[in-house]
Amino acid sequence: MQIKEALLPTRSTSAVAAFFDRLGCVVTRDGPSVTVRIGLSQVRFVERDFDGSHHLAFTIPTGTFDRAHQWLEQRTPLLSIDDRTEFKGPESWNSRSMYFDGPDGQVLELIERRGLPSRHVESFTADDLECVSEIGVAVPDVLAAVTTLRAAGIQPYGNKPTGDFATVGDIDGLLILVTPGRAWFPTTSRHVADTPMTVNTSVERELTLGAGKSLQPANANPAERAPTD
Repeated sequence: MQIKEALLPTRSTSAVAAFFDRLGCVVTRDGPSVTVRIGLSQVRFVERDFDGSHHLAFTIPTGTFDRAHQWLEQRTPLLSIDDRTEFKGPESWNSRSMYFDGPDGQVLELIERRGLPSRHVESFTADDLECVSEIGVAVPDVLAAVTTLRAAGIQPYGNKPTGDFATVGDIDGLLILVTPGRAWFPTTSRHVADTPMTVNTSVERELTLGAGKSLQPANANPAERAPTD
């Protein structure tokens, strides 16, 4: 399930642009929006007010974790628990991650999925970010959202879904379905932003997961639907 494009709100497009410029990503400013290219994916941010924090994860090539860690900590603070900044994923994921401060309170993540082919890089840069790997989505009923996605051929991934948390998709891309108010790991204070969003991925028709939250076929244009209440 590749995440091709996503449309998310932000409280500050200027903060988003400055942050991803600093990382070295391709950033395009277009009037009231900012679009960030992450490998095969792109994320368009439109300015509006809301509460909470968004979560995005970016896949890095297998075998580049240490170089990516060094590159990242030179550019932005890493989030930690008891001074740990590297975290193993669930056993079924065969992954490891690092989390970092993003613009506008975002909780961002670089994830190495060892089930993907390895690739050698001499010196890690933003060009080595492969795609958007995960997007957090607040939904009113996690298990109902899982059922909707199952019916469209998108299956749970890793651990069994629970009433407040589920991962749905595959090694190429995941939706992290959570209930509003939950804190994003590894923090205790940054809570899920319950906002409209649009994600373009491998679905044959539009799916609605909650108010203003939708999945669209990969060839749809999320720019045509700015997040609204």
